[in-house]
Amino acid sequence: MTKRERRTFSKEFKEQIVQLHLSGKPRSEIIKEYELTPSAFDTWVRRHKSTGSFEEKDNRTPEQDELINL
Repeated sequence: MTKRERRTFSKEFKEQIVQLHLSGKPRSEIIKEYELTPSAFDTWVRRHKSTGSFEEKDNRTPEQDELINL
């Protein structure tokens, strides 16, 4: 198995992927069609549900923010 090169995705792309999922397209089809890792896909969906933002800083708990500030 070859190591996959790390890719970056725009906020707009992530939004499109989440909207596809919300409109009923199966998770497995989206992951296969766009060659995504399941963990990346799941993270985008989870962050979108919890805060509407894909930024890590917007999805931290108050405890995580406090630790970072120390």
